[in-house]
Amino acid sequence: MQMTTVAPARKAAFQVLVAVERGLSHSDDLLRGKAVNALGATDRNLATALVLGALRWQIQLDSQLQALLSRPRAKPDLEVRIALRLGAFQLLHLDRIPARAAIDESVELTKQAGHHFASGMVNAVLRKLASGEASHFRFSEETPEALSLAQAHPAWMVERWASFYGLDAARAICLHGQSQPALTIRLESLALEEELSATGVRLEPGEMLSAARTVVSGDPGATVAFNEGRVRLQDEGSQLVAEIASLSGGKLDQKDKSILDACAAPGGKTLILAERMPHARIVACEFSPQRLAQLRKRLAPLGDRVECRLADATSLAGDSIYDLVLADVPCSGTGTLSRNPEIRHRLRLGDLPRQAGRQRAILASAVRAVCPGGRVIYSTCSLEPEENDEVVAAALAQFPRAHTVPLNFRIEEMLSDGVLTASGAERLRPSLTAEGFLRLVPGVFHTDGFFIAMIEKTT
Repeated sequence: MQMTTVAPARKAAFQVLVAVERGLSHSDDLLRGKAVNALGATDRNLATALVLGALRWQIQLDSQLQALLSRPRAKPDLEVRIALRLGAFQLLHLDRIPARAAIDESVELTKQAGHHFASGMVNAVLRKLASGEASHFRFSEETPEALSLAQAHPAWMVERWASFYGLDAARAICLHGQSQPALTIRLESLALEEELSATGVRLEPGEMLSAARTVVSGDPGATVAFNEGRVRLQDEGSQLVAEIASLSGGKLDQKDKSILDACAAPGGKTLILAERMPHARIVACEFSPQRLAQLRKRLAPLGDRVECRLADATSLAGDSIYDLVLADVPCSGTGTLSRNPEIRHRLRLGDLPRQAGRQRAILASAVRAVCPGGRVIYSTCSLEPEENDEVVAAALAQFPRAHTVPLNFRIEEMLSDGVLTASGAERLRPSLTAEGFLRLVPGVFHTDGFFIAMIEKTT
């Protein structure tokens, strides 16, 4: 019998998914690694689509596949499960992949992983799926439990979102989590739009910010402007956090003003702070030596305008020395499931209190570091109250001289200064909470989910 050849893209996707399942690394790091980068552009794109798609739909795929097993309670070995998921994802979600290729190469991946005994089962199950035996599955979205299976999100997440934001919002969050995120860039100047257009990059205006553009077609990463740092890939919600911080604390363009970016890597927000406040002194901190090295490299063009430090944001050195502190803290990332689908499989409910404990420590450190009259911007890419509202409430309880500043006036300032578009301001106003915090919910916006709060220390 002739051995089936496995396409490079499928082999690479299989290896990435195995490594993710074993907890060896994250998919975004692996998809930027040497093995995937060695592929041609077409194979690289297919490998990425297979990995992210299999992770996005894993919960639903497993449910469908389990029902087709001859022993539905059996749990196949890890590599077998991944071969099944890859085949099932291609059969159910990729129209241009021939069924034979999806099935035969999944069978061969099973054999190459050392599970010859399971290859017949993989073949049988995927052929059942291809013949329509899973067509009897009907997915409802009328309850949180049904929605979680229909949109392949953990039930505990969906139930929380429905409780906090309502079922319609939970449905929008899930739908956004199953979609490929928009590719958004930041332009150093609006004149760059014409330069990019000449290279075949077609853009549309962003949802909110005048400097943001959504890429419709073309590859901005292959342009001279991108290589020179005049164009940067950055989610528009992430840009918005830095824009709000850039306008905080009054006239921060003076040379004697100091800014701290407490959790700076990978540096996109730091670059916006430097762009908006060219005469301020900026200190950018990072806890990881490896990420600090990457941060220094990215911020090197700014010269001595930015000082990069290895520091733990929970115990910042010095009290009352900064006019502005940006604390964009590490978090669960539940607002980024479209971009990072594996989070839904890795995160557990019990992780949230641990995350929140570190976030409270970082925010307390940031409040201590800011001068009287100065401000702290606290932000996360999480949808969870434990990491957002409750962290801010804990800081206010700990520091009687600190109070929140409603962000509605920042929206109007950014609109007046031309940072925010009129339609962007109109869309953002309903996203203000009763406390004056800003909450970007995925699905309501085509951005990652973000929570943003401003805290001021009184004199």
